[in-house]
Amino acid sequence: MLSKLKALGPGLLYAGAAVGVSHVVQSTKAGAEYGYILIVGIILAHIFKYPFFELGPKYTQETQQNLLHGFKRIGKWALAIVALLTIGTMFTIQAAVTIVTSGLALKITGLTMSPVAMSAILLIICIAISAIGRFNVLDKIMKVIMITLSVTTVIALVSSFFYQIPSADLKPGKVFDLSNGADIIFLIAFLGWMPAPLDISIWHSIWSEEEVSHGKQQRKSMFDFRVGFWGTAILGASFLMLGANVIYGSGIELAAGGVAYAQQLIDIYVKSIGSWSYWVIAIAAFTTMFSTTLTCLDAIPRVLTRITALWRSHETGDTLDASEVSQSGAKEAVYRMRVIWLFVIAVGALVLLQFFISDMKQMVNVATSLSFLTAPILAILMIQIVRKQLPKSFWPAWKYGIAFTGVAFLILLGVAYLRLVAFS
Repeated sequence: MLSKLKALGPGLLYAGAAVGVSHVVQSTKAGAEYGYILIVGIILAHIFKYPFFELGPKYTQETQQNLLHGFKRIGKWALAIVALLTIGTMFTIQAAVTIVTSGLALKITGLTMSPVAMSAILLIICIAISAIGRFNVLDKIMKVIMITLSVTTVIALVSSFFYQIPSADLKPGKVFDLSNGADIIFLIAFLGWMPAPLDISIWHSIWSEEEVSHGKQQRKSMFDFRVGFWGTAILGASFLMLGANVIYGSGIELAAGGVAYAQQLIDIYVKSIGSWSYWVIAIAAFTTMFSTTLTCLDAIPRVLTRITALWRSHETGDTLDASEVSQSGAKEAVYRMRVIWLFVIAVGALVLLQFFISDMKQMVNVATSLSFLTAPILAILMIQIVRKQLPKSFWPAWKYGIAFTGVAFLILLGVAYLRLVAFS
C-alpha cells in the first residue's frame, strides 16, 4: 500500500486542483439547499467528463508529449483557442479559489488583516513552492495535503450522520425543479467545476510530462489517474452530504461573500457536530482550498509557457516538450517565462480581488459558468485529437458514446443557461 502511495504523482495534483471551490463551496451549497438530490449531478458530471480527463495523462503516456502538441497538430487556430480560453479565465479562477482559501486562513489563525492581504501571503507561499521548489516539491507536498484532506473529510462526514437538526429549527428544504430558472442556473454553475474545468486535462498531461523529465519512469497504467479522478467524486459527494446532513432544512441562510461563506461554514459544522470537530473541519476545508490555490497557480503558467514555446516553433507540434527543452539549453529561459506568468497571474488575481471582493459570489458563478459554457469547445477538439492522431483502439466505442453524449449534454444545458440569462 505504501509503495502505491509513493508512486502516486500527477493523479494527486489533478485531485488537488479539482477539489476546491467545486467541493467546499458549490457541493456544500448544493447539499445545504437541495439535500441529496444533486449527487446525481456529481455522478453525471464524472461520467460525461471521464474520457476527456483521462485523455490528458493517457495522451502523454502514448506520445511522450503533453496534450498541447495534439491541439497544435489540429492547427495553430486550435492552440490559439486554448490560449484564449486560458487567458480569459485565469484571473477569475485564481481569484475565486484564493479568496475562499484566504477566508479559511483568517478564520483558523484569528488574524485581523484584510482578506486581500491574506490572499497576497498565500499567493507568495504558492509562488515559492512552484518557482523555487519546482515540480518535485509540489509532488511531495500534494501527497501530504491530499492524505490529510481525505482523512479529515471522512471523519467530518461520519460525524455528521449522528447530528440531528433541532426540531424547533426545522423548515421545509428546497426541492430542485428543472423548470425553475434559478435552479438551472445553479446547476450549471455547480457542474461547471465538477469535478473541475475541462482545462485540467491539459494540466494533467503537462504534469505527467514533467514527471518524466525529472527522471521518473513513464507510467504504464492509469492507476494514478483513477485514484485522483474517483477520489474527487467521493470527496464531492462527501461535501454535498455534509451540507445536507448539517444545513438542509435548518433554515440557515448561507453568506454570499467568499470570505464570509468560508468562515460561516466552519462555524456551522462545529456548532452542529461538536466543538471537538473544529480542527477536523478547519483542516479539511483549508487543505482542500490551499491545494487548489497551489495547483492552479502552478498549472496555468505551465500551460501558457508551453503554448508560447509551441507557437514560436515551426514544427507541427513536435518540439519543445520537457525533455527537449532540457537538451536544447533553453530550459532556464522557459523557467523564467513560467515565473513571469506566475507573478502576472498572482498580481492580476489580487487586483481583481481588491476591486471586486464584495461580488465574490457573482465572481464564482461567472467563473464556473464560463468553464461550463466553453467546455464543449475543448471537448470537440479533444475528440478530434483522438480520432485523427491516436490509434483506433485508443478509445473503444463506449468511450466515444460517452464523449459525444457528454458534448450534447453540455451544449443543451449551455443553451438553456444562455436563454435564461438573456431573458431574465
